[in-house]
Amino acid sequence: MTNDLAKSEAAEPCPVTSGAIAFGARSTVIVFILVGIVLGIILALQLQVSDPYVKTVLTLDGDSVRGHAIFQMNCAGCHGIQNGRQVGPSLTAVSQRKSPVGIINQVTGGKTPPMPQFQPNPQDMADLLKYVQSL
Repeated sequence: MTNDLAKSEAAEPCPVTSGAIAFGARSTVIVFILVGIVLGIILALQLQVSDPYVKTVLTLDGDSVRGHAIFQMNCAGCHGIQNGRQVGPSLTAVSQRKSPVGIINQVTGGKTPPMPQFQPNPQDMADLLKYVQSL
């Protein structure tokens, strides 16, 4: 009788250790997913900075006075307040929400309609970037 009891106890998994193993396996999967996400973000940022246009813009010194003039001609119609209305979002403190690469890609890609694509020459983009970062 003791053998039957010993066999049935041995056949049942221990609730403490089986839960710990399941928790450990889930934790490992979560860690792998998070590492994959972080590596994906880093790779995406590297690819953006490897764009020759973006690279060139980032190497130039921008002039915020010239950037303001470019902004007035090309951006203020939507991003400035006119008649109490504004079409595009406020760009105040945009550099706290977007990286320089993100700002360049937004300007050149026109990713959010109705914003048009706009690719100024690299120096003009560097000037515009300098001005927008000062907002």
